[in-house]
Amino acid sequence: MTLVYGFIIAFSMYSRLPMPRVEWTKERMRYALCFFPLVGGVIGLLFILWMRFGAYLTGEGDLHTAVLLLIPVLVTGGIHLDGFLDTADALSSQQTAERKLEILKDPHTGAFAVICGICYFILAFGVYRQLDLRTAGVAGISFVLSRAFSGLSVVTFRMAKDSGLAASFSDAAQKRAVAAVMAVYILICPVLLYAAGGMCGLSSFGAGLLTFLYYRWMSYRKFGGITGDLAGFFLQVCELAMAAAAVVSARFF
Repeated sequence: MTLVYGFIIAFSMYSRLPMPRVEWTKERMRYALCFFPLVGGVIGLLFILWMRFGAYLTGEGDLHTAVLLLIPVLVTGGIHLDGFLDTADALSSQQTAERKLEILKDPHTGAFAVICGICYFILAFGVYRQLDLRTAGVAGISFVLSRAFSGLSVVTFRMAKDSGLAASFSDAAQKRAVAAVMAVYILICPVLLYAAGGMCGLSSFGAGLLTFLYYRWMSYRKFGGITGDLAGFFLQVCELAMAAAAVVSARFF
């Protein structure tokens, strides 16, 4: 039952998909992160299905692309996008690490968050508009890989503070087991990416890996560790970077 509870908690926290109500005890949260990439699997499946069949409803124009762009937001409820916007505000402040952490907790949305959010969606729309069936498959898998990297970071990276979502999941997690499961996801994803897009898929994996390394460097240097908001920032950037790498590399492979 612990695994069942872990599945329910993961989908309840990281998606808006209907789930039974359960009490979030530390025991039940031990393996919740193991199921985090499966939320990405649901997003990726819907993403690919819409890419293949959505044009029958909307045509292949801008409306079709707009729905692609909104699928991750609708499934997750924007939880990771919220972290992206908060982090954009904190990074743009040019303040000390302590002050940046305070900005992450501030419920108010700053100007830089709005600007970065607009720029993000403009760029994402342009990238998704260029997707074909091959590169859409690669982009779909990115939703799994980004969450596997994120889950790995929660159980292996230093926390910037002792409270918050990431700290709670890190503290409750069976770290070795979760890290092992995340490693399996990460090792499987390049195979799936290559099967979906050949060298485009491997280029996309490289972009995801570089984003993960940047995430660690930026978090430690700017904040002294990771938080839930920083994990959300990484997720959004990683998915866009992987999709962009697939689109660009498709011109060469």
